[in-house]
Amino acid sequence: MPGMRPEQKLFLLLERPAEKLWAFFDNKPRSTFLVDYVSFREIIFKLVYFQGVQGFMAGKVMLIASFLVCLFAGSPLFAAEKGAAEEDGTIFTFWPLIDYRSSPADGYRNLALLGPLVKFQQWGNDSDIAVRPLMYRSANAANHTVATDYLYPIASAESTPEVTTVQGLQLFQKNVYRKGEGENEERSSMLFPFYISGVSKKYGPYTSVFPFYGDIYERFWRDEYHYAMFPLYARTVKQGTTTRNYLYPVFSTVEGEKESGFQIWPLYGEAAKEGSYRKRFVLWPFFMQEKSGLGGSNPTDKLFVLPFYASIDSTKSTAHYYPWPFIGHKMEVEGNQEEWDYFWPFWRTVRGERRNVSSWLPFYAKEEEKENSKRWVMWPFYKHEEITSDVFRQERDRLLYFFYSDSRESWPKDGAQRRRTALWPLFLYNRDPQGVMSLSFPAPVEPVLDREGIEKSWAPLWRIYQMKWDDSGNSAVSFLWNLYWHDARKDALAYELFPLVAYRSTQRFSDLQLLKGLFRYRDRGGDKSLSFLWLPFGVHWGETTKTATITGGAP
Repeated sequence: MPGMRPEQKLFLLLERPAEKLWAFFDNKPRSTFLVDYVSFREIIFKLVYFQGVQGFMAGKVMLIASFLVCLFAGSPLFAAEKGAAEEDGTIFTFWPLIDYRSSPADGYRNLALLGPLVKFQQWGNDSDIAVRPLMYRSANAANHTVATDYLYPIASAESTPEVTTVQGLQLFQKNVYRKGEGENEERSSMLFPFYISGVSKKYGPYTSVFPFYGDIYERFWRDEYHYAMFPLYARTVKQGTTTRNYLYPVFSTVEGEKESGFQIWPLYGEAAKEGSYRKRFVLWPFFMQEKSGLGGSNPTDKLFVLPFYASIDSTKSTAHYYPWPFIGHKMEVEGNQEEWDYFWPFWRTVRGERRNVSSWLPFYAKEEEKENSKRWVMWPFYKHEEITSDVFRQERDRLLYFFYSDSRESWPKDGAQRRRTALWPLFLYNRDPQGVMSLSFPAPVEPVLDREGIEKSWAPLWRIYQMKWDDSGNSAVSFLWNLYWHDARKDALAYELFPLVAYRSTQRFSDLQLLKGLFRYRDRGGDKSLSFLWLPFGVHWGETTKTATITGGAP
């Protein structure tokens, strides 16, 4: 069909009865129950080279999918119940090669090939394509957005109507910004730190080829970067202050409006700006002195004679350490805060209106603020955290950082709750705000890295057992990537232990298969049938026929 992607065509193929399979491609009459290999080859070419297939990987994946579909399409097991597929959906499995499920009422279709390795899924406007762990692509047709991970977290690409980005290890980046219709695109590229290019609204285009020569504007916390044969020469500009470096970081000068300075690091350096600051160092970092905020309401004096003495004094707070970091005392006017440090940051106490801390790590520590509290017992063995506010609450318990974690979240105003419990590397339990619960094992990575990319690209590869359920009685179970699976809903039940037994029932029909259809019993509203050896005919009886009859055609 024109304009259809190959995976969409494959979805429709799976949902059609066997007697309509060949006509779907060329409208020519074919044998219903025997594979026509001439047509088989024709189908392969139409799927693989169908208009809209892009890239070598897409062609290879569709080739495999086409082969598997056509291999089993000739069997009557492939045929759906007439009329039932549209209302109750379709389930077709041949473990571990293919697993297809659809629910037209929900706009949902999912095709899995070779267990968790390959996936095609559509759910309303959302679609996903995965070749795990190499690639995972998510798209939304309504918003015109596409996001793709390549061997997550190695590389990714994202496209929206406003921006297109491509990155690899955050070192290679390529961005295209679209501000509005009819305006020129803004582009920037980076292979950090060797190549950086882009366009600045204020300064125009720039290019950097490190370490030979380069100009960079309005990036990396500076207004300007200029260098030649770095570290021999470099110049930066920030808020009117120009710093020149020669044989960085040894020699440098600072200049600006009423501002000057120089340094021969680490021997000596000084800089000053009238009405703003004065600072110097001798044998850095052992002696440092700085006066800042001279023109403001909170001038600050800093003096460090390490490791013997350190002090920070201002109108809002004072802090003295002798010798640092062992003995320290700090006072803050705001909140009437007082802090004593005995071996910072392990042994210390803080008392005041805003914050209270008692820390005697590794034995015990407790920290309380207005809405937050933390408590350590035998660090790092046990930690408890709480967030309490009118709109959000969270409690989290952890053992040995990520070995065991239990996080409970709630939103008091709307009554929603969420929970995540993990025991590394055994299991992961989740409850989402909609009340859907899930349990999976093993969990070698999820307790350590709670990332969406891990969940999509990697976790399905090692999850031997998965279960989902809710309070309404709906549930789904998968063992060994659907070697055994179970799906129960309000008015439907389906399960399979490949290849021994498969069962499916709804309000309209029930279907029991042994050995993938070697023995098959069906009941469609009182019209019962029994077939053997995958034959396309069997014994019928029930409400429509008072005596048992032998009939031909698809049972």
